[in-house]
Amino acid sequence: MSLSIVIAPDSFKGSLSARDVADAIAAGWRSVRPHDSLTLVPQADGGEGTLDAVEAAVPGSVRRGAGLVTGPDGRPTPGEWLELPGGVAVVELAQASGLPLMRSLDPLGATTRGLGEVIRAALDAGATSLVIGLGGSASTDGGTGALSALGLRLTDAAGATLADGGAALARLAAVDDAALIPAPPGGVLLLSDVTAPLLGPAGAAAVFGPQKGAGPVEVAQLDAALATLASVLGGDPALPGTGAAGGTGYGFEAAWGARIESGADYLAGLGGLGAAVDGAQVLLLGEGRFDTQSLGGKVVGQLLQRAEAHGVRPGVIAGQVAATAVVGGEPVWTCALVDIAGSLDAAIAEPAHWLREAGAAAARHFGG
Repeated sequence: MSLSIVIAPDSFKGSLSARDVADAIAAGWRSVRPHDSLTLVPQADGGEGTLDAVEAAVPGSVRRGAGLVTGPDGRPTPGEWLELPGGVAVVELAQASGLPLMRSLDPLGATTRGLGEVIRAALDAGATSLVIGLGGSASTDGGTGALSALGLRLTDAAGATLADGGAALARLAAVDDAALIPAPPGGVLLLSDVTAPLLGPAGAAAVFGPQKGAGPVEVAQLDAALATLASVLGGDPALPGTGAAGGTGYGFEAAWGARIESGADYLAGLGGLGAAVDGAQVLLLGEGRFDTQSLGGKVVGQLLQRAEAHGVRPGVIAGQVAATAVVGGEPVWTCALVDIAGSLDAAIAEPAHWLREAGAAAARHFGG
């Protein structure tokens, strides 16, 4: 009996795009079960790959250049945004301010300024509403670098403008929004890849600071600095998703009244995943590392919930697997590339090859 399979992976960060991941898994599946029906719906959650996913899903979208913008470590980097029909601009934080752009980690000084410069370029080009993909950031600055590029002035007790970076926020005494560009009339939607609040043990610094190079001392320093920002800027730092992208979700919600939404859910709807899953027997997901963070608002966690709602058997293919999940009372089948490749180095060297092998393994498991 032939099966209907939906393959909906996220990108493997710094390695393969979501489209390339889906193609490789599909090739492996077809090598075992060539007569099954495969639907490929590459996904993103607001982080790296969001522009690619939206561009693939929306007819008439046009990629636009923003020129050189300020990278997260201050070096220039090319900025891009996506123009959609109806005056909508899509901007991806990871594209201009992402962790892979850092020459070396700088948890206290890295900035989101480039994101703001791309947003300014989109608004100058006539965008009337914004969709901002959050995720994959190099910084923990509460989005203040981006907001500074849009005209917000942050000052210390002596009235001096603060330097970029999260650590400088400890000296924040006042904000001046007189020159802040107003939010576009059509509003601002933030696509968050996490449900974390801004502060505390589940917040931006504590959970995500270490992957940006912050040790325990720096984490405490950044959390305190973000608390100072929240006391001055206002808004609601406890709102789910305000901790996204080093607190950028908070900054734009507080300063611009932006609305936070699950990036995975938004992009799944945009790409028609719900319709594809209806009637499917298997939903194959993928990402670089499947761990507990995957279940906190990222693509795989959100789509596992969708699989349960639709009564579809899910599977997860990842570079590394460090978590378990249960759907419909059954453990979710997983396949780690490091296990079938024999080592992390081997998996990284030939990810497409091992994804094809994993796709074949999935076909044998679900089709057996």
